[in-house]
Amino acid sequence: MSTTAPVPSDDPTHIPVIVIGGGQAGLSVSWYLGANDIDHLVLEAGTPMHQWADTRWDNFTLVTPNWHCRLPGYAYDGDDPDGFMTRDEVVEWLNGWLDTFSAPLRTGTRVTRLSHGEDGGFELMTEGEQGPEVLTCDEVVVATGGYPIPVVPTFAPTLDPAIHQLHSEEYRNADQLADGAVLVVGSGQSGAQIAEDLHLEGRSVHLAIGTAPRVARFYRGRDCMTWLADMGLYETPAQQYPGGKAAREKTNHYVTGRDGGRDVDLRAFALEGMSLYGTLTDGRDTGLTFAPTLTSSLDKADSVYNSICADIDAHIARNGIDAPPASRYEPVWRPSTDPETLDLAAAGITTIIWAIGYRPDYRWIEASAFDGGGRPMQTRGVTGVSGLSFIGLPWMHTWGSGRFLGIDDDARHIAETIIDRMRGAGGGLRLAVGG
Repeated sequence: MSTTAPVPSDDPTHIPVIVIGGGQAGLSVSWYLGANDIDHLVLEAGTPMHQWADTRWDNFTLVTPNWHCRLPGYAYDGDDPDGFMTRDEVVEWLNGWLDTFSAPLRTGTRVTRLSHGEDGGFELMTEGEQGPEVLTCDEVVVATGGYPIPVVPTFAPTLDPAIHQLHSEEYRNADQLADGAVLVVGSGQSGAQIAEDLHLEGRSVHLAIGTAPRVARFYRGRDCMTWLADMGLYETPAQQYPGGKAAREKTNHYVTGRDGGRDVDLRAFALEGMSLYGTLTDGRDTGLTFAPTLTSSLDKADSVYNSICADIDAHIARNGIDAPPASRYEPVWRPSTDPETLDLAAAGITTIIWAIGYRPDYRWIEASAFDGGGRPMQTRGVTGVSGLSFIGLPWMHTWGSGRFLGIDDDARHIAETIIDRMRGAGGGLRLAVGG
């Protein structure tokens, strides 16, 4: 609703740089641009970083240690660097960062179309409280998030309407759901943690798992993600990362930061009464069918878990690090069969939570900057379309991209690229690093 630090201009509808999206990624670019006196404007459809409060469940915690939380000029400095902030603590931390600078931010303003301008640059059509408006700019940074459209199966509308369906971003807590059992579809970070949340609340939970891998929370005396950071995994460019481009498409490893952090062991949940299935393939009315992949999916997730532990072992050995002994995960439960059908009514399931991810949606951008799957063709956020950049994408540059750990470096690179184009190569950033 408000605009702070108005941008001076002879033409109020032309701003040299426009950042679309007021989340932590877009505002990080703004931080660097502002520190270098670059006239710009940040457009946000809602309120700054609203998704942290609006699309996370009540018991949400970060899965990365607090020390990963770094933004330009600001880093976590609390008394629990190896802990995991809750949703509300993350919101408070982000608000603290916002208090450290004044971004030229216009909220309640949605960009409905981005196209090339007739005289160069870009033209943006916007909708806000004052109605439609057309803005122009020389540089534009798209910071709307990697995949904004929740995915649900095409057969979802054919299921019994008596069964309530919602996406993981709509889930808040067990009490919001009708009495009865719950089916969670998807075992990535959100699906596995929501299934755990419901399980801990005493709900009868059915979980359809996919190909998501898992990782140990702690291993040989430290958090696994701290080991991986020391090993340079979060800083390795995507082109050099083991597995190459395919690694970018993989689901993140499931683990949790809840209650100080622990493994998410689906086999242990099964021992405690959770019903597990393989990949959900089809459904109609109250009947669902699954691929017979439960056993192989559990085995594959555990093999990744143990493989990461082995990589950490090798790092410890190479560097002569004194650490507790090595170990390997041994399955605590194995399915007797791979179930292939489920009758929702017979199982007493009244709710389905879809946790099978999101898809890109850049239909509002009219520029030749996308591949056949609708994903931006970019190198560290910079596209082949002069003046068009992206920020905040998963694997945009490294595994750390899209996470608090990598946003500062990515934002600095984008800002430096823009400044070089505006001032001439070698213009550089006045502030070399955030912190």
